[in-house]
Amino acid sequence: MPGLEVKLHKLTLKNPVLTASGTFGYGVEFDDFIDVNALGGIIVKATTSLHREGNPYPRMAETPMGMLNAVGLQNKGVDYFVENIYPKLLKYNNCVIANVSDSTVEGYVEVAEKMNRLDHIQAIELNISCPNVKEGGMAFGTSCPSASAVTRAVREVYNKTLIVKLSPNVTSIVDIALAVEEAGADAVSLINTLLGMAINAETRRPVLSTVTGGLSGPAIKPVALRMVWQVAKAVKIPVIGIGGISSATDAIEFLLAGASAVQVGTANFTDPQTTVKIIAGIEDYLRRHKIAEVRELTGGLLL
Repeated sequence: MPGLEVKLHKLTLKNPVLTASGTFGYGVEFDDFIDVNALGGIIVKATTSLHREGNPYPRMAETPMGMLNAVGLQNKGVDYFVENIYPKLLKYNNCVIANVSDSTVEGYVEVAEKMNRLDHIQAIELNISCPNVKEGGMAFGTSCPSASAVTRAVREVYNKTLIVKLSPNVTSIVDIALAVEEAGADAVSLINTLLGMAINAETRRPVLSTVTGGLSGPAIKPVALRMVWQVAKAVKIPVIGIGGISSATDAIEFLLAGASAVQVGTANFTDPQTTVKIIAGIEDYLRRHKIAEVRELTGGLLL
């Protein structure tokens, strides 16, 4: 039987398939559909320092081969997470990763500090695509100095595996990846959603209350693959591929481009069993190609 185990810094995953934050709730929502413990790990929905209601409705829109969302990191804050949600995650024996988001560096630090004390949270994923309210609303992840500053500040208070999730809405994602690596990131995950919008021609109004939103789904896969390939060649830390993955073939393409693991996001909405089907498909691919370990696929693109 082919070996599916992969290593991400200090983490050992039973297979390379993770769930993308915001598409899998806190895992418990999927217990009726799959064995959540069969996955390499789960990345739970974003947690911020304070309670957030998110954006007004409508905040989702379907698009050809994808969807737009402007949910706005709706959650009840880190203290609620620690007291009420964390205990429900203790039943999972795979890798449980918290997604940390905020609108100030101080907010990120507060959440990271509190997550650091939770033994069952083995890593955090820093979502630096959030707007920085103190710097005119520009997302932290869109400039090297701000991406570096938030990563460095969190690194000082967080001593487990630190993954930084990169925004694709930048001139050079490689420069941002190198900046966060230098600031102490143990791994990078990419890509977050691409900025898009939808218009209702009949009403002449935007479909989303926020006008613009994040595009995800199969439509973004070619962009995500290209960015993963570029970043994987440039950094020395592991890369986690995200963007339009809905089949084992998609996942394998990301591994070949240089990813050590992948995250499944939007596909969880259309078929809640996508993740386990992908794991089975990767195993089948390894068997057919007589490859002993899934790790051998990482960066295996033949040029």
